Amino acid sequence: MDLHSSDHPRQDHAAYQAGQHDFQSDIQRLSENELVGTILETVMLATRMRFAGVARVTADRWVACRTVDDLKFGIAAGDEIEIGSTFCQTVRKTSEMIIFNEASSDPVYRDHPIAAAFGIVSYASVPIFRGDGSFFGTLCAIDTETKDVNNARTVAMLKMFATIIGGTLDTAERLDAQERMIEQERKLVRIQEEFTAILGHDLRNPVTALRSGIRMLGKEPLTERGRGLIGLMQSSLHRMGELVENMMLHAKARLGDGITVAATPDAPLGDAIAQVVAEIRLAAPQHRVTTELDFGGPVCCDPSRIAQAVSNLVSNAINHGDADTPVTVRGRRTDGAVVIEVQNEGEPIPEAAQRAIFQPFQRGRTAESSGLGLGLHIASSIAQAHGGTIAVACGDGTTTFSLTFPVLPA
Repeated sequence: MDLHSSDHPRQDHAAYQAGQHDFQSDIQRLSENELVGTILETVMLATRMRFAGVARVTADRWVACRTVDDLKFGIAAGDEIEIGSTFCQTVRKTSEMIIFNEASSDPVYRDHPIAAAFGIVSYASVPIFRGDGSFFGTLCAIDTETKDVNNARTVAMLKMFATIIGGTLDTAERLDAQERMIEQERKLVRIQEEFTAILGHDLRNPVTALRSGIRMLGKEPLTERGRGLIGLMQSSLHRMGELVENMMLHAKARLGDGITVAATPDAPLGDAIAQVVAEIRLAAPQHRVTTELDFGGPVCCDPSRIAQAVSNLVSNAINHGDADTPVTVRGRRTDGAVVIEVQNEGEPIPEAAQRAIFQPFQRGRTAESSGLGLGLHIASSIAQAHGGTIAVACGDGTTTFSLTFPVLPA
């Protein structure tokens, strides 16, 4: 084969290796696919042809996507041949394969200028179609010696392999599209979480200002109706504060490596829990919250995080429990672990709901449930960050959430 004429391939393999080829994605899909490599090797073994390849063929381009070249033609992935000097243009126009054993004796391609220019003796070119029926390119086999390729078995094999390559292209393109979609969704999710974190941060200041203003108003002379309104506003602000904190913590956990804790040796856990319970009592005076705390002294943990988890559990109990019965918070240390229970009376949680209750955005079933469905998820995440667990149990008209974590080393 004489490739030293004006029809020799343009050496665009370097452009492909640099990721800058016009047909980069097509070449890459085929050149990196093990099945396509196996098909080309099988074609050469079955036909005894010494060159096999897959080419991307358009109205004006012939580009090698993958080749096996024992004839040393020097055609590699990305290289291009003038389309007018190939038989593949005819294959593209007619959608029919071209195949002959010996060019000099073939009634159609005897003395054909392309065969003469490249020294082609035996040749096969099979059209490759995508799943939608559009033309992609060709599966080619070439030799400079006579080979028996124009027979029923070889023709059937080549057509089957061309169909398989077309299906492989469709699969690869669908996977690429799905990966792009997934990556886009990830970017959108991150943007949403960043927005949530920023929103939560910016909401903190006005909530704090309102809380301070209402506290100051509470010290002024007010009518009974005014004091009632102050109580309602305090309750709403407490709820707003909880929502903002949960939203912030969830967004930060998603943007980072999850919820982190800073264990404090000899942390006054009992005081931290008592403080959040007092805040809840102030914000929801119509509900009774009792405490039974006995940790036997300070505990090595992150007290603010544990207190936040307890606050979420108590708020959940108030929202979903019987308003005429108290919510009870119990805390104790036993066998190297801390156990905190929040119990309320009321309608039990269905078993199906219990299995997903600690997942984010799982809102309760009552009319009062106006939150984001993050409270229990945050509580569970805080327990896990302490190496602990959280569980729910329903029975005898009561619902009990149990937060258990090992006493952390100082």
